Amino acid sequence: MESNVTRSVINMEPGELSKLLSEVKETVASDVDVTKTSKIFSAADLWKIQGSRLKTVSRRAAL
Repeated sequence: MESNVTRSVINMEPGELSKLLSEVKETVASDVDVTKTSKIFSAADLWKIQGSRLKTVSRRAAL
């Protein structure tokens, strides 16, 4: 196992750095209809996702 570690320092121009660090102004979306409710994500949905992942992994292992 390699243990080479490199520093992750990126040199950047001061102008570009100030652009990245500047404050972003956010706006509220006024055209969104909040009366429509989306389907609630339940524990059963999570179990279904996890079960399908396990089936996929076991199929790959069988090949």
